[in-house]
Amino acid sequence: MISETKRIVTVPDEIGTKALARIVAALARPHDVITLTGPLGAGKTAFARGFISAGGGGEEVPSPTFTLVQIYETPNATIYHFDLYRLDRPDDAFEIGIEDAFADGISLIEWPERLGRYLPAERLDIDLRQGATETERLIEFTATARWAQRLSDARLDAPFHV
Repeated sequence: MISETKRIVTVPDEIGTKALARIVAALARPHDVITLTGPLGAGKTAFARGFISAGGGGEEVPSPTFTLVQIYETPNATIYHFDLYRLDRPDDAFEIGIEDAFADGISLIEWPERLGRYLPAERLDIDLRQGATETERLIEFTATARWAQRLSDARLDAPFHV
């Protein structure tokens, strides 16, 4: 059993979500797997956009809903942004390069439950939910060993202004 550390951060809006994503991006390293869960409209893609643009992946970050994966070459690592909503079977992930992402890159995975048994145990899970207002988000981090110390040292509770 892998030990986990949990932490919840509240952000006021999409700008706050992207700001938090930039902090997490600065902590990410090759071979990291980061999952993004939450209902439709919770901010998974907004988080991914903030993360990718912070890593040097550019400002134009389309959702990979139809392509299933977008790949961004950045100065520090290749970032693979997966949206597995349309994945029919976990085995289909090999056709879109999931093993390359796990071996060499940083993997951002929306709808990670679609991977089934192929989802690595060592990862950072990020769950996004609507908060008290329409724009507020509660973002829960569940970190396994590789991420626990990095998150404890990070200023995730920085003031996120509207």
